[in-house]
Amino acid sequence: MNTQKDKSKIITYPPETLRTFIVQSYQWIDNLNFTLSPEECLKNAEEYISIAKEMFLDAGWDGDGNIALMWIPPFMLQGKQTAEGITIWHVKQLEDGVSWLLSPNGIAMFNSIRHSQEPS
Repeated sequence: MNTQKDKSKIITYPPETLRTFIVQSYQWIDNLNFTLSPEECLKNAEEYISIAKEMFLDAGWDGDGNIALMWIPPFMLQGKQTAEGITIWHVKQLEDGVSWLLSPNGIAMFNSIRHSQEPS
């Protein structure tokens, strides 16, 4: 079992990799006590946040709320499984509470309420 707690090893890809991720919306994720601030995990967090903002906005996000990281356990994933699960990018829209998710693959148990955007 991996009990690693080094937050600097959560995100292991460069910022531009986010452009290959899938944006999904979900109604509602209300318990945000388990999210992490990207600044806690990345020295260059603003580069990642800037791309995540762009992708969320392109998908329909209103531009409000705080972008955070959220760990998804492997049993929640469709397709290729990993023992570690994945860390996704999340923002909760303030006006209507919709959560926007940016992940490297689709998330099995989430039903999109607006649309999913596949990378072009």
